[in-house]
Amino acid sequence: MNKMKYRGYLARVEYDDEDRIFVGHLAGIQDIVGFHGTTVDELEQAFHESVDNYLAISETTGRPAQKPCSGKLMLRVPPELHAAVIMAAEANGQSINQWATEVLGREAHG
Repeated sequence: MNKMKYRGYLARVEYDDEDRIFVGHLAGIQDIVGFHGTTVDELEQAFHESVDNYLAISETTGRPAQKPCSGKLMLRVPPELHAAVIMAAEANGQSINQWATEVLGREAHG
């Protein structure tokens, strides 16, 4: 699976070998917004148009567009891991939020 980003929205992209097209859907929202294209350029243009249309429709109808990420991440971890995270953050002179942001960012971006 591949991804694309535009105006804060992420899309997951897959190849449909039966129809020989790239198919994408916005990720991280419950509204269903899809697009497709036969080339990468066509796919990217369709993605941009889909996001722009989604935002325009939301504005026209007065129904707020869903946002894929709020910036808040709630986790439940075992108490032992929580304690280890506190120690790791303090050892690096960081808050838990700063430490977790650094570690998650490093892991997510490779």
